[in-house]
Amino acid sequence: MIDLVTKTLFQTLSGSQVLKQLASRFVMRPPRSFARRFIAGETVEEAIAAARAIEAAGLMQTLDMLVEGVSTMAEADVATRRYLTLMDQIVASGIGRNLSIKLTQLGLTVDRATCVDNLRRILDGGGTRGFFIRVHMEDSPFTQVTLDIFETMWQQGYRNAGIVLQSYLPRSMADARRMNELGARVRLVKGAYKQPRKVAYTNRATVDAAFIEIMQLLLTEGNYPAIATHDEAIVAATRAFAAKRGIAADRYEFQFLHGIRRDLQTDLSANGYRVRVYVPFGGEWFPYFMRRLGERPANVRFVVRTLLRDH
Repeated sequence: MIDLVTKTLFQTLSGSQVLKQLASRFVMRPPRSFARRFIAGETVEEAIAAARAIEAAGLMQTLDMLVEGVSTMAEADVATRRYLTLMDQIVASGIGRNLSIKLTQLGLTVDRATCVDNLRRILDGGGTRGFFIRVHMEDSPFTQVTLDIFETMWQQGYRNAGIVLQSYLPRSMADARRMNELGARVRLVKGAYKQPRKVAYTNRATVDAAFIEIMQLLLTEGNYPAIATHDEAIVAATRAFAAKRGIAADRYEFQFLHGIRRDLQTDLSANGYRVRVYVPFGGEWFPYFMRRLGERPANVRFVVRTLLRDH
């Protein structure tokens, strides 16, 4: 009941234009820059600056442009063209060429064929310039269609794309096996969307155990998997498993969200592991940030603990 109330509260707050304007004016601007700890900024220039700082520290980065409210084919086309422009800006900046996208940003909820066409435009635009495009996994109603579209692109010869799997979905082990068969690169996460019990594991220990099991499969049979977690115990389990199996550190990477567990990022990098930071940015940062807090009450506690630990 508390989870539902918390989620409803933050979802309501995420749609408040008044709060969004106040937050943009006071929260994202120094010295009141709490959200800037987790969101790189509202502009491409701010995101590129954050990416440069990450790379200067010896880490890798992926830009994650926040796009909201795509409900028409025209809006999906605008979002697609924004990605194409963003790729031009990334090339001009000289930073690493990695992007994360959501299919709902490209029109998945409007028209599947249009979404596929828009994804193809992005993959075509990125493929000639060395971009890697990570297709994000959203909540469970989109799981199968996201995998279907990704596999369609893969079968058509697009190899500059990867997919995300969520360990809290019981189906993900089978999905990981299928992605390994294809040779696709998988990013493994626990999963942050609020899901019904009939769809997802709700017990933390079960989610963690599933994560470790899938991680082991990806490390032994996968193609350069990304282990995306802020859980220090799972990071340690990954390192131990890789060492035991003789899996070199350059055959996989750890991934973190911008601003979270920077101490662990630094430690891993210093010990020779590849570390990538996801860098969310855009004018629609406020709904994104509020929903991330509201998806689980633990997210709020985690943010508070992170701030207390790192400062």
